[in-house]
Amino acid sequence: MFEGILDPMRWEITLAQMPAFWEGFAFTLQVVIAGLVLSIVLGTVLGVFSTTRSAILRGISRVYVEFYQNTPLPVQVFFMYMAGPKILQVITGAPTPVRISSFALGFLGVGLYHAAYISEVIRTGIESVPRGQMEAALSQGFSRIQAYRYVILPQTFKIILPPMTNQALNLVKNSSVLALIAGGDLMYAADNFVSTWGYLQGYFLACLIYFIICFPLAMLVQFLERRSKERPKAKVIPGITDVAAAGREA
Repeated sequence: MFEGILDPMRWEITLAQMPAFWEGFAFTLQVVIAGLVLSIVLGTVLGVFSTTRSAILRGISRVYVEFYQNTPLPVQVFFMYMAGPKILQVITGAPTPVRISSFALGFLGVGLYHAAYISEVIRTGIESVPRGQMEAALSQGFSRIQAYRYVILPQTFKIILPPMTNQALNLVKNSSVLALIAGGDLMYAADNFVSTWGYLQGYFLACLIYFIICFPLAMLVQFLERRSKERPKAKVIPGITDVAAAGREA
């Protein structure tokens, strides 16, 4: 087994198929970027819903989160793959099932799935902001939506940056689920190579490329976590803080 893994001829054949791997890599990046945008936008909306006074909005957020967190991602993607075209046929009135592209299945699958987790991260971040911030914003004439947009959410994103980055890391890895439905992603390219040639080098190469994507994100998560634990430094405001400091020294 180890002789086959280290066989130079097999690695030469594997590296000769790099264009297919890079094509899968590019497709994976597109799915990841689109899925990340969808998950952040939808997760933010659901996170805000979960902290409002409206029982209906809180209920919508809770049902969504519980459904997506308690069902496997492959099952969700398979459902969209099998039932989605028929559902679209009924909605659009088309004579035949409406085909859904691999890209749409990919970014919708990982985007909707991770929106549930990002929603919980957003909710936790909002609840960590002192309630007086909202009351102060409302007393200054802000509407509740404006208070969230200009006061609450900017503070929230500073607090939740490390776990948000960790969700982005998980989203990259979960994009490999597309290989189950012939999605054209990096894992699908590796599966194609291994099934054609029978060489495990294809999986080793896919692991290396995933590592190249994920390792910088993992380091960023650790850096942000360390930074969030550091005591914030006071800002220097010319004419104010420097005068106060001079007075204390005197």
